[in-house]
Amino acid sequence: MVRKSFIVAVAVALGFAAADAAFAEDTVKIGFILPMTGQQQSTGKQESAAIRLYMAQHGDTVAGKKIEVIIKDDGAVPDNTKRIAQELIVNDKVAFVAGFGITPTALAVAPLATESKTPEIVTAAGTSIITEKSPYIARTSFTLAQSTVPMADWAAENGIKKVVTMISDYAPGVDADELFPSRFFAGQAPFDDRNIGVQGCLPCI
Repeated sequence: MVRKSFIVAVAVALGFAAADAAFAEDTVKIGFILPMTGQQQSTGKQESAAIRLYMAQHGDTVAGKKIEVIIKDDGAVPDNTKRIAQELIVNDKVAFVAGFGITPTALAVAPLATESKTPEIVTAAGTSIITEKSPYIARTSFTLAQSTVPMADWAAENGIKKVVTMISDYAPGVDADELFPSRFFAGQAPFDDRNIGVQGCLPCI
């Protein structure tokens, strides 16, 4: 999943590059902002490992362009993410910023992406609204809510009448929790959300 996301991110990035005369140089720099430390470090380490593996297997040249990946650790702290993104855009002159382990870090960079017209490629953060925050944002991964719709369909089709949802108090968790009951109870009357128990539990991003 992570490896596929990186491949798609590079493809999207090169697509943007081909459309802009500013990328006439031979090297395309991609700034990956990932949580390499802190609670979400597993996401950052998996993505960085996938990047290294893909480049080791396929090289660092795509469509005649040399790809330079700059990986920075934000610790999943939005203030860090914003600062690092600004440094990558202004100082390192990256063509794209990518990564973002959790929703708040992706959202923190959205204004910078818009202001600088720098594509922001989201490879992990899973809240539905992220791509609405800037016309320069593209997502190559998923939204957490996507997994809840087929689960709700399966439950309803298999005669389940009562459900309890358990979520984290994160935007993707709330996102998923809103979609599940609306799908599960679709066509069932009356819809009463008091039948739904909500408890903080599963880690979401």
